[in-house]
Amino acid sequence: MGCPLFLDVVGETGQKILRAIVGGERDGQVLGSMKNVRIRASVDEIAKSLQGNWRAEHLFALKQALAAFDFVGTQLAECDQAIEAQLQRLQVHDRDPAKGKKRSRPRNAPKFDLRTQLFKMCGVDLTRIDGIDVTTALAVISETGADMSRFPTDGHFASWMGLCPGTKITGGKVMSGKTKRCANRAAQALRLAAAALRTSQSALGAYFRRMCSRMDKPKAVTAAAHKLARLIYTMLTKGQEYTDQG
Repeated sequence: MGCPLFLDVVGETGQKILRAIVGGERDGQVLGSMKNVRIRASVDEIAKSLQGNWRAEHLFALKQALAAFDFVGTQLAECDQAIEAQLQRLQVHDRDPAKGKKRSRPRNAPKFDLRTQLFKMCGVDLTRIDGIDVTTALAVISETGADMSRFPTDGHFASWMGLCPGTKITGGKVMSGKTKRCANRAAQALRLAAAALRTSQSALGAYFRRMCSRMDKPKAVTAAAHKLARLIYTMLTKGQEYTDQG
């Protein structure tokens, strides 16, 4: 017995089926009928995939796994509340952000309106930058803060993140331009955002693909992350919204 491969076990339908199984339901047709209307698989297909041995030890392990899942969910909800309260204390702007780009909600994003809270803290909507979603923006701001005054230029900001080319020079000759290693969580978040630009139909997406054609992918990711860092610095220091050039 197992959950159908075409179902997300932490999604609405997957959770309904798993909890029904723990509650004692064994009829595949009944379990299959719990599917969301958006799931393409038929009730019969789901029922067929749920055929198997209902071994006691497996059911016990499933019950334990669901209890652990619920506990973690409770912990995450408490973290969301603490983050929201902290962001509210850091608010310096009363305005609400303009309507943003339509994007799918990241699964691990907090349950409250994080985009609005970040806007009221920073005064700009960082999620308007292609590749940067609310979780990436939160990761960067939690490391850097909204005040960029300690960084004289965007180059200093990118260098602090470890996203600038190295400058190992001997006798006036550049020996290495390798980016220095830096365990910076903001930089890691921007690298992930840069990698997500691969299929983006935007100016930043085109830039990333152009870099990939000129260098290996890790270097292209760093170059795109460097560009994202400069854009964030400009937005936070000048209070200007980002507009995609197309």
